[in-house]
Amino acid sequence: MSQLILFFQSEISLVCGALVCGLLMALRAATAEKNFRRDIRGAIVLFVAFLLLRGLEHLVAGRMSVAAVKVIHAGWMLTFAFGVIRTCVSLLLWLMRWRAYPVPKILRDVVDFSLYSLVAIPILHSQISFDFSGLLATSAVASVVLGLALQETLGNLFAGLSIQLERPFQVNDFVGIKEERGRVVQIGLRATRIETQRREVITVPNNMVSKEAVKNFSRGTQPVGTDLYIGASYDAPPNRVKRVVLETLAEIPLIVPDPPAKCRTWSYDDSSIRYQIRYFVASYGQSNTVKDEIYSRLWYRLRREHIGLPYPQRTLHISTEMAPEFPTDMRTELLRTVDLFQTLNTQERERLADDLLPRRFGAGERIIEEGAPGQTFYIVAAGEVSVKTGKAQVEVVRLKRGQYFGEMSLLTGEPRSATI
Repeated sequence: MSQLILFFQSEISLVCGALVCGLLMALRAATAEKNFRRDIRGAIVLFVAFLLLRGLEHLVAGRMSVAAVKVIHAGWMLTFAFGVIRTCVSLLLWLMRWRAYPVPKILRDVVDFSLYSLVAIPILHSQISFDFSGLLATSAVASVVLGLALQETLGNLFAGLSIQLERPFQVNDFVGIKEERGRVVQIGLRATRIETQRREVITVPNNMVSKEAVKNFSRGTQPVGTDLYIGASYDAPPNRVKRVVLETLAEIPLIVPDPPAKCRTWSYDDSSIRYQIRYFVASYGQSNTVKDEIYSRLWYRLRREHIGLPYPQRTLHISTEMAPEFPTDMRTELLRTVDLFQTLNTQERERLADDLLPRRFGAGERIIEEGAPGQTFYIVAAGEVSVKTGKAQVEVVRLKRGQYFGEMSLLTGEPRSATI
């Protein structure tokens, strides 16, 4: 430490201060980065103050009291040391930003304050014999009073430091805190500032941020997902609704193809079937724009497909009897197309049609399982089914309207010979 004090007192420090000040001015003029120019300007101010105090010391040498000279001496030593610290920290932060590493304001403030304190204590102690131990000993009561008065402020300060250590989010990340969602613009000593999509800047105390669940919607270059829900009529088959929704999503350019968008049957509500739509965008800031486009396009597409978006309603059923899904004349016509019943006359087909029960299956559902017992005979009335056999479940044929299956198990009692 004594060698450092001797360096400060020599003329070498004066030459170094002048050279560094000139270099910083040239560097500030050559760079266009706003943050770096601001940091360098602070360092330049400190070095200019150092040069002025050194000049003042030479002018007043022998004309002022020893105590005043010591104060000036300590002043230019502090400004020189602070200037060096500010220059080094500015260059370090610039390098971090150049490496695409976000640097919050609180980090610069804490580093500056810590280094300034470490340098100021020995300089003040050696030049003006300032006794910090006595100050600390006599200010115990004042420290307690100030601690109680500044409890909330200190809590925010330490919460801000905790945020920097754990890094749940960074500057420019999109986050959600309670009901607020927006982009982080600053992480300060006392609070975190969030800019919403309405261009509002909301200041949230760090103490609150540390206690609440924080949703971070930014993962670097990873897409972010958003969920929304729609209700469709009970008369529209879910597989058809999901197909229409996914085709509509594929037409929106802001929705990324990977991960793929999804549409799920979510719940049976009072007047509609509820569907969950999950889509992914490159940036969370695009989610509201995409949501608007999804809702707008779906209205037109569902209208063209005759899929209703029902109003909230309640249906009162007077009769417990339900209208048949396939009337008798439709069943009779279906039996007429089946070659197995070509020998029956019209009356016999009508009697047999009365015994038919309609069953609706969705895509991917298994109607019968290979090897399982069964006594049911099926006729395909609409759509098509896939017939698979063997351990590998290889598809051997597809059956369409008018074709049938299951008759062998019904007639002989043998297990099912294929999976349908």
